[in-house]
Amino acid sequence: MNIVVVLGVIITLVTGAPVLMQLLRNHPRGLIVLFFAEMWERFSYYGMRAILIFYLTQHLLFDDDVANAQYGSYTSLVYLLPLIGGILADRYLGTRKAVAFGALLLVAGHLTMAFEGEPTREILTYGGQAYEVVAEGRMDGREVRIQVGDSAYEFGPAEGGGLQIAGLPADAGLPAVLPAGSYEMEKVADPVGVNVFYLAVSLIILGVGFLKPNISTIVGQLYAQGDPRRDSGFTLYYYGINLGAFWASVLCGLLGQHFGWGWGFGLAGIGMALGFVVFVLGKPLLEGNGEPPDPELLKRPVAGPVNREWLIYLATIPALGVVWWLVQNNAIVGVALIGAIVISLGIIAYVIIQVCKTTVERQRMGLATVLIFGAVVFWTLFEQAGTSLNLFAARNVDLSITSQATTFLGMPMGTPEQLAAAGVSTDNWWGWINSGIAAAQVQSFNAGFILIFAPIFAALWAALGRRNLDPNPTLKFGLGLLQAGLGFMVVVWSAGLADASFRVPLMVLGLLYLLHTTGELFLSPVGLSEITKLSLSSVVSFMMAVWFLSSSIAQFVGGIIAGLAGTETVGGQVLDPAAALRSSIEVFAMLGYWGMGAGVVFIVLSFFIKGWAHGVKEGHGPQPEPIAPVLDGERQAVNPQTLRDDRKS
Repeated sequence: MNIVVVLGVIITLVTGAPVLMQLLRNHPRGLIVLFFAEMWERFSYYGMRAILIFYLTQHLLFDDDVANAQYGSYTSLVYLLPLIGGILADRYLGTRKAVAFGALLLVAGHLTMAFEGEPTREILTYGGQAYEVVAEGRMDGREVRIQVGDSAYEFGPAEGGGLQIAGLPADAGLPAVLPAGSYEMEKVADPVGVNVFYLAVSLIILGVGFLKPNISTIVGQLYAQGDPRRDSGFTLYYYGINLGAFWASVLCGLLGQHFGWGWGFGLAGIGMALGFVVFVLGKPLLEGNGEPPDPELLKRPVAGPVNREWLIYLATIPALGVVWWLVQNNAIVGVALIGAIVISLGIIAYVIIQVCKTTVERQRMGLATVLIFGAVVFWTLFEQAGTSLNLFAARNVDLSITSQATTFLGMPMGTPEQLAAAGVSTDNWWGWINSGIAAAQVQSFNAGFILIFAPIFAALWAALGRRNLDPNPTLKFGLGLLQAGLGFMVVVWSAGLADASFRVPLMVLGLLYLLHTTGELFLSPVGLSEITKLSLSSVVSFMMAVWFLSSSIAQFVGGIIAGLAGTETVGGQVLDPAAALRSSIEVFAMLGYWGMGAGVVFIVLSFFIKGWAHGVKEGHGPQPEPIAPVLDGERQAVNPQTLRDDRKS
């Protein structure tokens, strides 16, 4: 029995009960529907995220820099496409239809990922003879050897560069030491498997583009302007996100390591299918929110019998081909990202200058833009979790929770080796607790901490708000950035604790994720709520998409930074663990200093722009003037007293 599963059940039961009580007693019933729908959507996304970098480096045998850049392209597009999905929902589909269609695309994408194809083979050629690199296991349980004749031999770095093969007989026909440049390594990939992988991630990218900005927007629609429950509601919603993320990292990582990549990815697809069912069945509880802004326009035929709604759905077919091409071309994604940034900033500037009618509206939009810039920095640091930190966990962290066999809840606990040394049988999986965790399961630390702290933070912000002591959002962002930087510095300062195998204690990585989690709770749910409150109603979905664009920028830049922490691998296994530790520590130090510096800047800035919200947080600020949808062809005034029913936020 896996220790993370046991602890996860305990944490979920203890923290889930008060969350459920708050949902049932204090919030609209529609929040429960969105809570569970988004929980399963995040289960699918984080299940894939937990094992994707290992799939790229071990199954497809991408080099570290290529794998990290490829991961960055994929996740960047995941957060870039919501720009289009938000606009389509604002103008035509409405948020509910966009979410439902996105969920179907995600189901198709994640289930397609369950097709593994043949693993990429790596061949060593020396003196005209070919020797295959053979591998067993996945993630931190992977073992790689070089096949020479009928036997497979371990290898490592040779002094001065190259390979040194251990235990090789003198008559093997291959020297024990292969100097750099004396041999060649060739990779032979399965083209079908590679292309199916790109098809799967393209479906996922399109699905997230329709779903992600719009489901958060519906959360905002459930609360009237100035409703004091909004921040608490978003934090509880964030708990649901991380409940899905936690169990995805635990279960998909466990299945992926012990049963195969397809099992891990397939379970993520099943989770998304459950999310779709919850969302569809829960439509009545949304109280009419999220419907199309102009149902007649949506139903009107535009191409023969095809109406505008189905034209949007059918347009995803050629879009799928475009995304399939983009995700394979990191440089093109970078250009597209720059273009999206320029266009988004241009639209925001237009809204502030031309659409906003008062200084209050302009400063609120300006504050929303400042927070988005802060989010770019934070997510660049935070999203190293899926790349450099995930690989660091597998390569340079001792993943054993215990140092020797012990007991937990009356059951023997330890790694198989520790229990064997203590004379404890491990024949039955249910009779003992394995205290060794998979590298992918370390991803559950962040989500697990949020399950513990999200209800506490929700109560904290509410209590401070009642006493007018709630920190302004810019200050919260600064404190969040400061903690993200400190998290990396904990690892840097603990590098001296590495053992003879160049592995640092698991507790070090746990402290990093704890600081990143508290920083996230200062920033992310607060940011989601602030965007819906500060933005003009006519562009809230668009601004929510720009909020996710900040993650897109961070993912792309983060992939490049993660590549700097990479090291040489053979067959997906690190050649020199000492070099891997050094390169990771250097990059983490850079990230730590930048994070802390950015945090200080935002803390200082908060004292100068804290008044830009103009009372929107407390709900007693100036009433907004009638709002006109900027992206529509006509200006349509909206009565501010009926925003709860009519606004498109």
